[in-house]
Amino acid sequence: MRVTVTINRRPEIADPEGATVMRALHELGYTEAATVRMDRVIHMEVDGDDADEVRSRVEEMCRQLLANPVLEDFEVEVAP
Repeated sequence: MRVTVTINRRPEIADPEGATVMRALHELGYTEAATVRMDRVIHMEVDGDDADEVRSRVEEMCRQLLANPVLEDFEVEVAP
């Protein structure tokens, strides 16, 4: 099954990478960029026939390795 995991830094957590990109955009003249947040998207192929079980396993992967539960939230989308 195709799985997409979107990992977002929590809004109250500083995003130094996003701030650096925003400064660089402004220096290049793109002053209309008001905010920049750098998030991650992970695409996976996961073996399994049961979408609920695949989602559960990928959520476990996120809690164990893919996302930092202190700083980040994640969303899992499963497509057959």
